[in-house]
Amino acid sequence: MLRRNLDVLQSPLDAVGVISTDVFDTLLLRQPRSQKSRMMEGEQRFARLLREQGLRGNVEELLQARLMAEKLAYRALNVGGGVGEVRLTDIVERQLAMLGLPARLRDKRIDIEIAIEKNSLYANGPLAMALRQHRQAGIRIVAVSDTALGADRLSELINYFHGPGLVDAIYSSAELLASKRSGSLFSAVLASEKVSSSRLLHIGDDELADHTVPHRMGIQTVHVPKGRLRRLATRADGARSEVMRSVQRRLRRSGRSRISILEDQTAFGREVFGPIVAQFCLNIWMYARQAEAQSGTLAFCARGGVGIRQAFEHLVTRLGLPLSLRRDNILVSRLVAARIALESRSPAVLDELAREFAGNSFAEVATFLGGGKYTFPPAWDAPFCSSRFFDTLDSPAGHPVLADVIEQNSFFRRHLDTMSDVRDRVILCDTGLYGSTQRLLAAGMPERRFETIQFARCNYKGLSEEHFSKLSGLIVEDNLYNPFKVETVILRYWHIIERLFEPSVPSVRMLSLGSDGIVEGNCGNIAYGKIDASAGNPLLGGVLDYIDDLDDGAQVMRDIPAAWVRLKQAITNPSELDVLALGVGLRSVDFGRPDTINILNRTDKASIAQQLRSVKSHLWREAAIARDFPRLKSALLPVIELAHILRGVSARFQR
Repeated sequence: MLRRNLDVLQSPLDAVGVISTDVFDTLLLRQPRSQKSRMMEGEQRFARLLREQGLRGNVEELLQARLMAEKLAYRALNVGGGVGEVRLTDIVERQLAMLGLPARLRDKRIDIEIAIEKNSLYANGPLAMALRQHRQAGIRIVAVSDTALGADRLSELINYFHGPGLVDAIYSSAELLASKRSGSLFSAVLASEKVSSSRLLHIGDDELADHTVPHRMGIQTVHVPKGRLRRLATRADGARSEVMRSVQRRLRRSGRSRISILEDQTAFGREVFGPIVAQFCLNIWMYARQAEAQSGTLAFCARGGVGIRQAFEHLVTRLGLPLSLRRDNILVSRLVAARIALESRSPAVLDELAREFAGNSFAEVATFLGGGKYTFPPAWDAPFCSSRFFDTLDSPAGHPVLADVIEQNSFFRRHLDTMSDVRDRVILCDTGLYGSTQRLLAAGMPERRFETIQFARCNYKGLSEEHFSKLSGLIVEDNLYNPFKVETVILRYWHIIERLFEPSVPSVRMLSLGSDGIVEGNCGNIAYGKIDASAGNPLLGGVLDYIDDLDDGAQVMRDIPAAWVRLKQAITNPSELDVLALGVGLRSVDFGRPDTINILNRTDKASIAQQLRSVKSHLWREAAIARDFPRLKSALLPVIELAHILRGVSARFQR
């Protein structure tokens, strides 16, 4: 039976050996103040402390760094299958490191957090009185909390409101790496207290964590939920705090200088992409720092990951950011991953092949996948049909293809084994968007723990999003360009992000075993330090120049708003210089094919009507309009922007 009040505590509890109580919103009740407003007050106090010590203390920078550290820590914890809570000490340490502030200030910042909690909480007197009576009767009282605070800080808060001697022990999820929601924290309590589940009575406000989960374990529960009015008041306080913060940010941004005129690609890379890439690298670092709690490898995917790694290593070195997690460059591509999924007969590979090879024959698809020279019967010249592909490969003519696929997969597995154990987390780092590599590798190697962090995540393919739970876009996670969310502008011209990071080497198509037993790829040696991704790439060269001049992450936060505004302008309303700076020329279609496509097709000899009709054929339509219709672009480009706005509104209504 679900108990919703504390009446049960008014009677003797002969069948109970231990009473456990949740802390926040149960033993300690909250004033109607949101977490966001408490956090803002904390950073305001911390900023004053910093200024008193002669250090830079910008409230918005402190708050933004704290929110980023917290968000990415929880993302890494949850994706990696971790339980428990992220520790507040870790969040503050990363906040300080990012902003270039002394690590010795960590405990001072947490002291401020506790002081604010003391002003935001009040004692649950009736519950405390009942617990004291049962403690005097010989029942042990313990506090159990899913919290970022350690047991010492919880003890400080409980003693502040209730005085010493109320609880016999404190169990914190942050310390024990366990949680109530998973049940593991209750298991730790039962083991430590040496009590059976039927003799433990737990009291708390969260229906899942404090009733459903322990009840399934045979634990007696009392559910005391927060009142509806108190929940509404807390939400209103959070909304008020966010509105105030938004107004303050707009006022600060309006006073910031715009990026000056850019003379060349290097300048564009330094002033525009520099802050954007630096933010991406900071996000990678925060995610990876949390992942250090579990053994694993941060694997930068060929090709784009090579450039990302170069920028990332520059940044962690320049800012002195600690990171012990192993890092490697990995010989992988969609083709390599497709072979892995093909061997296991995963339906995921059929989705990808159907989309990529709609105009090819069975013979062409098999040749791309196998990588060899084959003789196929005439029936293989039929248009490719994914639903028949497995059966076709199982025919005698397909056996040589399968043999080559299996051999290639053995090389990849050997390569992967050199950088990680089968039980380790493999954190792939790539550019984006859909995460086909993640989906295919996870489908073909379920014994492995793959996850992916990338610049952006977007389901532009319209395929399954089942793998999105292990796929994180560290800068953008949207399926459509949103004119009111400036970062999504990269979805208008994604090829520039790929070009920014990719070195001038082929995509990984074939693996082989070297004389030293090391797996090699057709792309050559892409190990860190063996290839300079900025060679012949002035945009990335400018990014590295920016990173090499950084003093701290706070500078990145100050530069980011103007950089995104300038990039949006360059993509959606490009000048002649922008077209030259961001033009990427020919792009490989990849997936084992040698074909290339041009971002901007040439239409010099076409009529104006033909040029207008051809706009949709360009991968960067705004640049095509700026090039071909310089006098009309001021009228045509707003029409495109309006079309994107209407598409976004329509998509929201159709959800």
